[in-house]
Amino acid sequence: MASIPPDSPQPVLRFAPSPNGRLHLGHALSALTNEAMALRLGGLLLLRIEDIDLGRCRPEFVSGIVADLDWLGIRFDGPVRRQSEHFQDYRAALARLSARRLLYPCFCSRQDIHREVAAFEARSGRACPVDPDGAPLYSGACKAIAPDEAARRAACEPHVLRLDMKAALAASGEGLGYRAFDSEGGDRAVPVDPARWGDVVLARKDVPTSYHLAVVLDDAAQGVTHVVRGQDLEAATDIHVLLQRLLGLPTPLYHFHRLLLDEDGRKLAKSRGSTSLAELREAGETPSSIRLRLGFA
Repeated sequence: MASIPPDSPQPVLRFAPSPNGRLHLGHALSALTNEAMALRLGGLLLLRIEDIDLGRCRPEFVSGIVADLDWLGIRFDGPVRRQSEHFQDYRAALARLSARRLLYPCFCSRQDIHREVAAFEARSGRACPVDPDGAPLYSGACKAIAPDEAARRAACEPHVLRLDMKAALAASGEGLGYRAFDSEGGDRAVPVDPARWGDVVLARKDVPTSYHLAVVLDDAAQGVTHVVRGQDLEAATDIHVLLQRLLGLPTPLYHFHRLLLDEDGRKLAKSRGSTSLAELREAGETPSSIRLRLGFA
């Protein structure tokens, strides 16, 4: 595994929220866990704004993130990196993967994919295979389009770029995995299985990247050595390790912290209107009470 050793002279961690809403307690848990890990390791803690979703990310949410983190008393090192300022970097990585014939344009709409799933289930009498997030695995229909025809259509039709998982795994070689570290200083080897994600999207129709590609390139650009994030992103690390291998990038060490759940057993989420830190602050909560509530006395 191409992992950065745990005794790296300059441990670097990062907290990377998306400005598509106000931070809630789940974000506070992640930020404070990163802060605690950085202090234990004697490392740097960076702030990254993951704003590739230009339709949902807003300047007022960026300001809100900064205000909430400042209120919590979390201090960051170095300049803030904003993904929206680095689209050219993502395009360059896509070009490298495309030159190796590891990408293909996909013209299928969501409706097309839903129809494919329905046809598969009617034909086979069983449920369509799904990825770790529960989404149907893409059939690979557009992979069968002749290269010249695909290029012609890509020049004038909306499309995403998908990773040809079979070709990518063949190009990556064996021994894909990472090292997971814990709060006590231990670490262990973890193998990965990117195939369970199928032909993932690496560039969306509206932006020249995806979460998977951007986070891998950003971590490398910022020299991140230790990634601390929620357990909901543990499975996605399979894709990230594969991309790191394909792009010749180092693989950080990873730690996946617990998630905060609501009364229905679902993780807190901006999309479901989970109570924001700003609302808690207005209700009389203090940085100390938030830290105590989350186990950071």
